Amino acid sequence: MILISRPLGALGALGAALALAGAAQAATLTIAEPADIRSTNPGVNRDNTTDGVVLNMVEGLVGYREDGSVGPLLAKSVDVSGDGLVYTFKLREGVKFHNGATLTSADVLWNWQRYMDPKTDWRCRSDFDGRNDLKVTEVSAPDAHTVVMKISHKSAVFLDSLARTDCGMTAIVHKDSVKADGGWDKPIGTGPFKFREWKRGEYTLLDAFKEYQSPAGDKPDGYVGRKRPLVDEVKFLVVPDPSTAKAGLLSGAVDASQITNSDAGQLRANPTLHVFVPHDATKHVLLLQTRDPLLKNVKLRQAIASALDVPQIVQAASEGLGTLNSSAVPAGSAYYSQAQKRSYAYDPARTQQLLKEAGYKGEPIVIYANKRAHVPSYQIAVMSQAMLQAAGVNAQIEVIEWATQLDRYNSGKYQISSFSYSSRLDPALSYEQFAGDKDKQPRKVWEDPKALGLIDASFLESDPAKRQALFDQLHGLMLEQVPLIIFFNGADAWAVNKRVSGFSAWEGKPLAWEAAIR
Repeated sequence: MILISRPLGALGALGAALALAGAAQAATLTIAEPADIRSTNPGVNRDNTTDGVVLNMVEGLVGYREDGSVGPLLAKSVDVSGDGLVYTFKLREGVKFHNGATLTSADVLWNWQRYMDPKTDWRCRSDFDGRNDLKVTEVSAPDAHTVVMKISHKSAVFLDSLARTDCGMTAIVHKDSVKADGGWDKPIGTGPFKFREWKRGEYTLLDAFKEYQSPAGDKPDGYVGRKRPLVDEVKFLVVPDPSTAKAGLLSGAVDASQITNSDAGQLRANPTLHVFVPHDATKHVLLLQTRDPLLKNVKLRQAIASALDVPQIVQAASEGLGTLNSSAVPAGSAYYSQAQKRSYAYDPARTQQLLKEAGYKGEPIVIYANKRAHVPSYQIAVMSQAMLQAAGVNAQIEVIEWATQLDRYNSGKYQISSFSYSSRLDPALSYEQFAGDKDKQPRKVWEDPKALGLIDASFLESDPAKRQALFDQLHGLMLEQVPLIIFFNGADAWAVNKRVSGFSAWEGKPLAWEAAIR
């Protein structure tokens, strides 16, 4: 067993939650998190921080590779029928749950029934029950190691939807994860770490699952590939203040943490730390409410876009670590074409002309923003406000708590919101994230019928060239109608103590497997 010694930190702000008494302890990987998790229930009452913790404990039939493609995980193979309507999953044999039970197809059926039960409140049920068009019409288990899923029509993104991290990877958990009354208890998954304790507001503690059976592969590959648990326990420590997380890194009380981009340069110079900047498919945006009495005027939205020096905002808001991308297609996607590189043109003269054509009379326009440490919401809002005011737009900022901003986003109650979307790797899913009927889902941003038709087509079309043409057309239409302004994808710095090897973060989430303490 590896033994490490933790210092008695002078970090009073970390408080008792560190639980570091200074004596030798079993190998514990301590990861600072900017907020507490919302639940331990995969895909239910979740946010990106929650997903990052829970997905160290649970797994689905398929998962994302580093390149954004989908590969088998609990399944060892996936076969698709010629008409694209039948998916046959062959399960890996000998996979154990954290309670020692062996995974079978019956567990997959039980989980699917639970996810489809409205009482579960699974975030992604509408993507599979027909409300968002696609419907899983039948799920069966011909034998203990085979699951067959039938869908209503051919889909280019069915496996992507199953693998989505905000869906909890459609995790397969043991039925004892729920109480006798059907309420959630704790995750009993198949992942490399198992749940031990959640002390709300302080930490979540996981233990290595010694019987974990890693997927095939000689190296890590996103959520598939080699996933060995190499430390005895992982502590996800709630440290909302970035300066406290930084102090914890410098003292050694924290092994790994996302850091503010402004701290990246200083921490790179520290000989005990390694700083890296994994890019992801997160989108940092300004949402423009197209049903607002003022902003329903497309010329006003166009004026706002042309008043913003987008490259300058990107560089300032990301501390020089971000790269401009105004497309909903992630910059690392195979579908990121030359057409996707088009952005909004900064044109003060055109702004004045458009404001005049829009009949704008100086009415106030409020930008909602939050001050969470690891998103550029406030920075983007401040720079946008200054540029809009310089152009004669009466832009005001209202800083609100993230929970309040999220509630207003979900209800569509805002004029402009400086917002960040979690990752969607397939472009169709990325567009669908913010496009749809606002009467049915008020959180949707873009409801133009032509755009929705193109997005629907991209979900059905599997030919790469034809999909490319659809995404290129969508990008041009989005630039013209300005339902939102996309600035850049995620470029968030992390720091890790050099005594830790193998630690990585992918799509903004810490991966605790393959991390070891020297």
